[in-house]
Amino acid sequence: MTRTLLRPTAFVDSPFGHDGNVARLAGGMSWFAGIELISVEGHARTSIELAAVEGIQDRFDDDMAAQWAAITAPRAPLQLGERTIRLDQPQAMGIINATPDSFSDGGQFPDAASAGEAGARMAADGAAILDVGGESTRPGARSIWEGDEIERIVPVIRQLAAGGAAVSVDTRKADVMTPAVEAGARMINDVSALTYDDRSSEVAASLGVPVVLMHHKGAPEVMQDDPHYDDVLVEVYLWLEERIAAAVEAGISRQKILVDPGFGFGKNVAHNLELMNGLALFHSLGCPLVAGASRKRTIGALSNEAPADKRLGGSIAFAMKAVDQGAQIVRVHDVFETVQALKIWRGMRDQALTRRL
Repeated sequence: MTRTLLRPTAFVDSPFGHDGNVARLAGGMSWFAGIELISVEGHARTSIELAAVEGIQDRFDDDMAAQWAAITAPRAPLQLGERTIRLDQPQAMGIINATPDSFSDGGQFPDAASAGEAGARMAADGAAILDVGGESTRPGARSIWEGDEIERIVPVIRQLAAGGAAVSVDTRKADVMTPAVEAGARMINDVSALTYDDRSSEVAASLGVPVVLMHHKGAPEVMQDDPHYDDVLVEVYLWLEERIAAAVEAGISRQKILVDPGFGFGKNVAHNLELMNGLALFHSLGCPLVAGASRKRTIGALSNEAPADKRLGGSIAFAMKAVDQGAQIVRVHDVFETVQALKIWRGMRDQALTRRL
């Protein structure tokens, strides 16, 4: 079966002077003048056509029309408890790894109090969401007992939520989701897209909080053992499309689903770069887009094997590439620096929007 996917491209700073020639991306601060028509058969591209936005809708079948509607529809704000997170502008999600063995900052926080203090600093530095995890899912990591994971994260979540922060829990286990939400987490970030635990879809639906569905290929223990794709961009897209449908079938509101292409989770350097270059395709899914490439191995591979704590420049480069393609949330370790970059990006956008012909 042949199908055509739509990827926005040819981004412009402002719609002024381009009436009918540009479209707004997901209700945000980006506009695009071109669209790639990607013909797909099975799980791979067979051809690509670059077309102008003007008049393109006359060529759409029902599937393409639905994708277009998804690309151009505004993303509703996230309601995380009492906090409202606007998605008409890019936001930073700060990473708090309450673990001894995460690839970048494992063991940095010896106790819940220090992790909570770090989270409070991230919030002060401009993080809209704080993502708390208690199990490392770095390449080669092994799963831990739910009780240990709960013990690590619940005090941190409780402390941050009590301080008024919007907190997400980074877990793939149903038995961890419930105590995390009871402690104050208001979003679930599941690196397995609700596939690791047979009960996670049911539990997430019952909890009623937004859920991030992330693509992965293989368990952390083996996911980087020579990952292979026929066409990584298309395969990740189709997999996420299936996971969205499964989540909705389980009772999770589509309005509460976010997607993440899963940089570094069963991908090599070339895969990660191709995903980042094609990131705008995922807006066709109609869900807010989360991009998490902060300090990832690809940055080290492209910068003389720089260690994880020397990857700030590359992390910001990836974050801004994602934002330029309309990503609503960038998940990062270095909040202050990323938020500063986002403010500069926003300033340039604001200036472009004040221009009149």
